[in-house]
Amino acid sequence: MINKKILFLLPILTISFFVQADSRYFPEGDWHSTTPESQGVKSAKVNKLIDLSFNDNATLGVVIIKNGKIIGEKYAADYDLNSHGTSWSMAKSYYAALIGISIEKGEINSLDDPVGNYLEYYNDERSSITIRDLLDMSSGLEFPEHEHERMFFQSDHLNYSKNVGVEKEAGIKFEYNNANSMIIGDILFSATGIKADKLLSERILDPIGATDYKLWKDEAENVLTYCCVDMSARNYSRFGLLFARNGNWKGKQIIPESFVNETFQVVWDITPQWWTEAKRGYSLHWWVSKYDDESKIFNTSGKFGQFTFVDRENDLIFTRITKYNRKDHGDIQKWGPLKYFRWMGISHAVKTARALLDLGVVSEGTDVATPVTDEKGESKEFYEQYAEIIDAMADLNRN
Repeated sequence: MINKKILFLLPILTISFFVQADSRYFPEGDWHSTTPESQGVKSAKVNKLIDLSFNDNATLGVVIIKNGKIIGEKYAADYDLNSHGTSWSMAKSYYAALIGISIEKGEINSLDDPVGNYLEYYNDERSSITIRDLLDMSSGLEFPEHEHERMFFQSDHLNYSKNVGVEKEAGIKFEYNNANSMIIGDILFSATGIKADKLLSERILDPIGATDYKLWKDEAENVLTYCCVDMSARNYSRFGLLFARNGNWKGKQIIPESFVNETFQVVWDITPQWWTEAKRGYSLHWWVSKYDDESKIFNTSGKFGQFTFVDRENDLIFTRITKYNRKDHGDIQKWGPLKYFRWMGISHAVKTARALLDLGVVSEGTDVATPVTDEKGESKEFYEQYAEIIDAMADLNRN
């Protein structure tokens, strides 16, 4: 028999639980900063993580958040809390979240739906590829050495992606393929009739209070769903906090909790060691930098060292972005005369473009408009110290 006292207390306990859950801090227009000690963290540990980040001169800014409040923040000289970074591939995690929302809304049936259910042109040799395969980077699509980064220099990125054929069976191998992420945008458009940049604004960024952002499109006005969201470190951190809080923002479920739970699992437990010997995993367009009894750290990741790390169990977010010269030339990519270099090797194309811009042969805005990370924004030491940085983040929760 159930104790009557327990029955009497259940409503009170339930109300107490939800009051506590709803009372967790979320930022308004401004973001409350406080001492690390007020959130049970030692200042010395916060300072160590910041110092490690700024060992790399490419660092623009760092934000560390515990229990929703900023406990550490620093910016390089000539930058501040309003300075934009560009996301590069951090954007993949943002647009992937829209898939979870569309499933909840009934616009997409399941992660395990064949892509061909939404895109007729996939009903060919690619017919067995599912949405999950795309998000887990296991589509089996052709995988050249440049990982389809060459797509970035094209005038129509979607058309490029549409023509990437199949190479192997889906679901059997992790291959970080940018074409997978570009196709996600077309799936979203097919399912909703709305372009992915508008979906991202209306369904995620605006509801969580992100402001002053740029969502890049190509010359054909296709949304670049594999890269290129420009905004501040604090705004990137809002997205991290949204995932740390199970997709909920001030009591409103923005992203289904079930999708966040599924994202924060390990699908691939080891990935290529491009710039670190540290073990990293992958799941639904998020990376996994630590997954053990102590902490489970997932992160968005951009090409030149842009990251938002999320430790959901400990309500901890750490964002680091690299130096970026924000230009107000709109949000549509334009290549101008640089289009003639689009089939060069990636490193040669980048070097040539930088040289022409530096010499003034090509002018930004007039001839060219695109996200650009120059050499001062390319990470080196941050990558070399990656394992130490992850441990320093985990150390914030240690007594």
